[in-house]
Amino acid sequence: MRNNLDRQLSVVRNLGILAHVDAGKTTVTERILYATGTTHKRGEVHDGTTITDFDPQERDRGITIFAAAVSCDWDGHRINLIDTPGHVDFADEVERSLRVLDGAVAVFDAVAGVEPQSESVWRQADRHGVPRIAFVNKLDRVGADLDTAVASIRERLHPVPLVVHLPIGAEDGFTGVVDLLRMRALTWSDGGEAAVESAVPEDLREEALRRRRLLEETVAERHPAALEEFCDRETVSAETLSGALRDLTRTGDGVVVLCGSAYRNRGIEPLLDAVVAYLPSPLDVPPVRGVPGGVHGKRGAEGGVRDAQDGMPDGQGGVRDAVGEERPADPSAPFAALAFKVAATATGRLTYLRVYSGTIEKGDAVWDSGARRTERVGRILRVQADRHARLERAVAGDIVAVVGLRSARAGSTLSAPEAPVVLEPPGVADPVVSVAVESRTSTDADRLATALARLAEEDPSLVVRTDPETGQTVLSGLGELHLEVAVEKIRRSLGLEVNVGRPRVTYRETVARGVSGLVFRHVKQDGGAGQFAQVVLDVEPLGADEAGVGAETGFVFRSAVVGGRVPQEYVRAVEAGCRDALAEGPVGGHPVTGLRVTLTDGATHVKDSSEMAFRTAGRLGLREALGGCAMVVLEPVVEVTVTVPEDAVGGVLGDLAARRGRVTDSAVRGGSAVVTATVPLAELFGYATRLRSRTQGRGTFSARPTGYAPAPVTATRQ
Repeated sequence: MRNNLDRQLSVVRNLGILAHVDAGKTTVTERILYATGTTHKRGEVHDGTTITDFDPQERDRGITIFAAAVSCDWDGHRINLIDTPGHVDFADEVERSLRVLDGAVAVFDAVAGVEPQSESVWRQADRHGVPRIAFVNKLDRVGADLDTAVASIRERLHPVPLVVHLPIGAEDGFTGVVDLLRMRALTWSDGGEAAVESAVPEDLREEALRRRRLLEETVAERHPAALEEFCDRETVSAETLSGALRDLTRTGDGVVVLCGSAYRNRGIEPLLDAVVAYLPSPLDVPPVRGVPGGVHGKRGAEGGVRDAQDGMPDGQGGVRDAVGEERPADPSAPFAALAFKVAATATGRLTYLRVYSGTIEKGDAVWDSGARRTERVGRILRVQADRHARLERAVAGDIVAVVGLRSARAGSTLSAPEAPVVLEPPGVADPVVSVAVESRTSTDADRLATALARLAEEDPSLVVRTDPETGQTVLSGLGELHLEVAVEKIRRSLGLEVNVGRPRVTYRETVARGVSGLVFRHVKQDGGAGQFAQVVLDVEPLGADEAGVGAETGFVFRSAVVGGRVPQEYVRAVEAGCRDALAEGPVGGHPVTGLRVTLTDGATHVKDSSEMAFRTAGRLGLREALGGCAMVVLEPVVEVTVTVPEDAVGGVLGDLAARRGRVTDSAVRGGSAVVTATVPLAELFGYATRLRSRTQGRGTFSARPTGYAPAPVTATRQ
């Protein structure tokens, strides 16, 4: 029985398609669905007929906005595939998808090579340890060059490229590839559906042999079995080479590179073969780790896992540092799944799950660690973008959607009630752009509030709050387009007329020069038990050597108290109070980041000291200390890559300078000039329209966040 279960799991592949916007991710997905017989007509992005870009806004804009899951079969394998967005404003969709995937296909434009968002999603995959193969797309374009694209992958992403294809023909004459493993030619005709296999063309044979030799040497340097065979026989067989490529891909020591043209349906079958051969099954990845839900995981309002005893953050990511419990990819193990997406559809509220262990059937009760309640699964669906097929059950390794869960959010763990567990949720990026929204009529105010709450539920990177000064409802997100899409979704789905204010960026404050030895005493006596706490704090900027320590929060807390003058439980309370004080800085009320606080001394009272008293002392003491520090306001900055005709470069450079941009690189690719600059995010509002007017519609740009930088005082007055 166990062997049968292992065989079922070994033929499952859970993968994502990752790339920069317009690199061809959705077209690759559409051709995969067509090649596997899942669809019988090739969907086109420009015609608005794609399966995965089914939302009206996606079809109108011609880009992927929402991650879409589809399933197909190839060579006896079940492939669960997620087509992810390529635009930087929807990077959180990619983050949630990567959290539940076992492998990925990174798609690159053969002309542009590695583009800014290509690099961002590659780094995201690095953080999650997701094995990848690379597909260099659009080899039929003018200026396409496989070697140049591979060089950019090597130089900007730093993997070891293992190129297994040699193109046959160039640009418009691209007709196929030479498979360097089996030394065969695969060609596609203009009207042909399947590849035609033949001998390697004589004019390419010498080059193919040279590249095959280079592949063997590169693999042998990194794989013991390949090295042994290479030393014995001075060559490596196709079988050994394939096994070595699989091992190197799964360990991350190499990246297999294939090529083709998805639009012309060339190179898709070899890509599918590579997915099956090299990317891991659920059995090939380590068991998922969590903490027992009945012991640790109490989830606070902000979604972080908290310690069940004191309710305070552990400061280092909750699940990651707790004593872990492994859940293997075994259908007979206790059920555990992670919800990574929630969507409201015509068929009901869909909760997308990655099942890590166990089996779930229709009607089963599950424990929701986020809401701390038991819910019942109404239906289980195999998802094909906006189409669904009913299932009786889902097992370990499956990616499915379920109907009937009322409170599950993205990041919630669902588990068997008798064996609760909490899995680490996907990270959520902090919003950087905000707009005020209001309904045009007072009678629609409640409907708007309900719609905004639903948006925030479906997309955790959207934050809705009420401005305490103006009373306005403020919607915050990851970019201008992110907010445009959210507001348009309200207008289209509910027919609500909404007024939207000017976009505003989210500033931060940091310490430029700190203070030492600040003494703060908190004393409160109003009858009964009083409150007493004394703390002595040093505040200073976070050093460059500590960037990794406080990378997630921009805050490091240390205790240098000796002699037990402040008990350990009170030290933790002081840290929690200091974290409370970071919400508002003294300059403009912006969140504070980039500082180190050291508790050097303190005093207690035998009766009146408590955790609450020291938490209050930490909060008020740090606020007072920040008032005495030299503070700097930080603004979000982005790396902008602008592609324009060479005759428009001068105007573009002048416009970037006027927006406080700093040019960091320029190059010529495929007959166009590519300018890279660092620009404050606040200066990019409306830039797309400006760029189109300066270049007669021929210019394009992309942007990716690079962090925060000091802002001039005038820039913060919006």
